[in-house]
Amino acid sequence: MLKLDITKCNVAIDRLLETTTNRRHRFILMCYARHRHLEFSGNYEAVLADDMMNDHPIYTIRALGIDLKIDGKDEVRAMYRNWAETNQCVFYIENEKVAVADNFVASSLTSYQQVWGGTLLGTKVLGILPKGLSRELFLKMLEIKGIEPGENHMYLYKSYEQWFWPFDDRGRLLREDVLEPDRSTSDVIKLDPSDVLTSAHANQLLAPLIKPLPSFDEYVLAYERDQSKQTVLK
Repeated sequence: MLKLDITKCNVAIDRLLETTTNRRHRFILMCYARHRHLEFSGNYEAVLADDMMNDHPIYTIRALGIDLKIDGKDEVRAMYRNWAETNQCVFYIENEKVAVADNFVASSLTSYQQVWGGTLLGTKVLGILPKGLSRELFLKMLEIKGIEPGENHMYLYKSYEQWFWPFDDRGRLLREDVLEPDRSTSDVIKLDPSDVLTSAHANQLLAPLIKPLPSFDEYVLAYERDQSKQTVLK
């Protein structure tokens, strides 16, 4: 039985929110948490919303010899759509540490992502595999572990990662920079069918946890103007 819980994916963010008072920092953390809940539940169109993401996001993924760039909302949408339709949007997060500043959030974490065998056995090298993995690299990992690849199988890809997400001046995602610094920590696990989490089931589990974002103008800008006025009066 797989002992991973998708509803716990944002516990490190929640802990940091408990002690963070800066409104701009809090907004970025709330956007970060909402983005992950939406992505992991397959609700990718909400991730791309104008209050969540800059008009031209760029994702870079550097892992296992791959240097991948995903440029613009159309490419991001295509990746997320593929993951949602094949149950590869499901992530689990463990051992995370989070830091936030005025224009970025950074995490170090252990990440697990579901990988569908049908993607692995396709005819192309697909950049939409987890962390930019190529078909050849993933199949080599399966071979090393003695795991037989199968089109109807689902796997779990585990790795230690560092995430750096810059945000624009309105608290919208500008970039995702994902680094897997030590490939020796990576692992691949063949999932029992009973342990496979579908996108639909992930959505059911995460829906109660997905919180709307407050108005940036009211929550951040109005508060900062008020704080500035009080400083002048002093």
